Amino acid sequence: MSRACELTGKAVQSGNNVSHANNRTRRRFLPNLCNVSLISDALGQRFRLRVSAYALRSVEHRGGLDAFLIKADEAELSQRARLLKRQIVKKVATAA
Repeated sequence: MSRACELTGKAVQSGNNVSHANNRTRRRFLPNLCNVSLISDALGQRFRLRVSAYALRSVEHRGGLDAFLIKADEAELSQRARLLKRQIVKKVATAA
């Protein structure tokens, strides 16, 4: 399992630990990933996703999983999230 958010694509970054003597050693900055269940109103189901805390705040700000996925760019979504987005868009289109 990769250390990347399924909704925003936020992944591991690398950088330096810098000591007081200005010695530099490589390190990794890991994203704050959480396993959460998000509910899709259009599909009426729960989906377990591994998302960052930043993405969870964005989902709540945009008004839920459906609204977030409809506005999200497909390039940064995971394969599972892309499939979920297509299902939601199809369900919303048939309901309208």
